[in-house]
Amino acid sequence: MHGMADPVTVHPGLGLTRWIWGLFLLVMALGGCRQSAKEPVTLTFLNPEWSQPDEAPRAEYAAQQFTRETGIRLRHPPVPETSLSQLELSRELLQKGGPGPDVLGMDVIWPGILEEYLTDLRPYFATEISSLDPDLVASYTVNSKLVAMPYHAQVGVLAYRTDLLREYGYNHPPRTWDELESMAARIQTGERAKGRKEFWGYVWQGAAEEGLTCNALEWQFAEGGGRIIENDKTISVDNPAAIRAWRRARHWIGWISPPSVVAYRELDSMNVWESGGAAFRRTWQWHYRLTHRQESVLSDRTGYTSMPGGPGGRVGTLGGTGLAVSVQSAHPHEAVELVRFLIRRELQSQEESARAQPPSQPEVYDLPSVLGSDGHSDTPNEPKSGVVSRPSNVAASEYEKVTRAYIAAVHAVLTGQKRAPEAAAELEKQLIKITGFRTGPPKTAD
Repeated sequence: MHGMADPVTVHPGLGLTRWIWGLFLLVMALGGCRQSAKEPVTLTFLNPEWSQPDEAPRAEYAAQQFTRETGIRLRHPPVPETSLSQLELSRELLQKGGPGPDVLGMDVIWPGILEEYLTDLRPYFATEISSLDPDLVASYTVNSKLVAMPYHAQVGVLAYRTDLLREYGYNHPPRTWDELESMAARIQTGERAKGRKEFWGYVWQGAAEEGLTCNALEWQFAEGGGRIIENDKTISVDNPAAIRAWRRARHWIGWISPPSVVAYRELDSMNVWESGGAAFRRTWQWHYRLTHRQESVLSDRTGYTSMPGGPGGRVGTLGGTGLAVSVQSAHPHEAVELVRFLIRRELQSQEESARAQPPSQPEVYDLPSVLGSDGHSDTPNEPKSGVVSRPSNVAASEYEKVTRAYIAAVHAVLTGQKRAPEAAAELEKQLIKITGFRTGPPKTAD
């Protein structure tokens, strides 16, 4: 595949990735020594979701249930925390051949990068595919090849403290970024006056990782600044609206967001939130999470709403996980059975949750549909809520280079290393060089 031979940019997560790669090889080697021809098949499942601490009990239960039903055993080695580090590990394992993962939980932005290493699942899941949203299936399709089955669709949302909004006189969460700034600043001032000197209005993910692409895309699209590269293969990032959005976020740092937010990953922002240290937090939502939330001291004081908007609307970035099978798997039939089992189990969980209607549901306000961009607003004059996708399909195998360049540009603005106009102009030149695409105006609809 074009671009796959290019060297991977070294970044701080690479050491951890290589450590996990070494651990993975050790696990595989020890497993190979112990397993005899008479023992049942053992699959290796590389799944970022199962590496999250709060997912460990559910992951272990699912693995045990699969083994009871099929007799097939599972290994699920640890993986790095961030998407780009997970991508590096997955690609390295798939490229090396030999012992490697049979099934992968893969980010929605990876299909064009890993396509050549993955099995076309369309022939195995014709019935399931027919019941899925076509746009979601398309997210995991490359040149008519379905490289992964959609598993968990996610969308970026805003978590908010319901108790603090009521205390400070607000009857709804922020609909626009202007409203968020005003609410966050007022609540922060009030809480600090009570002696909570480390309380912040808004926490988000500002580290030089894929999470920053998700955040910044929401900022600039809401401002009318487009989606970096449009669906017609035009590069739109160097425009006044995107520059305004980056400048706005820069202004938050040290005002309503902590100076250290430029190093925050998902767990960092979650830790601040769980300690009661913020009024708003950018996070992810999917059906399973809203009905089976991890235990939290704030669970009865947390609400969810669409990300704030602006002239371009209000959007959350499309994310999620698909389940893929390696073309090098020594047990392709069993690997497909694992994918089928996990998807069936997830659908059953959603149906049970819908029937149960537990009384402790979180407060939600105008959440967008995870699929499509047909969100609605109770107030006609307010921005509509919807979903925006990163330009991974249009950039295909070059998406990793595109997102790394975008992350570097935005991060340089946030840290004050570059002015926003300068960073946007330089980024445009880089993206032209990476993709060969022409420039064009930003689009206001996904």
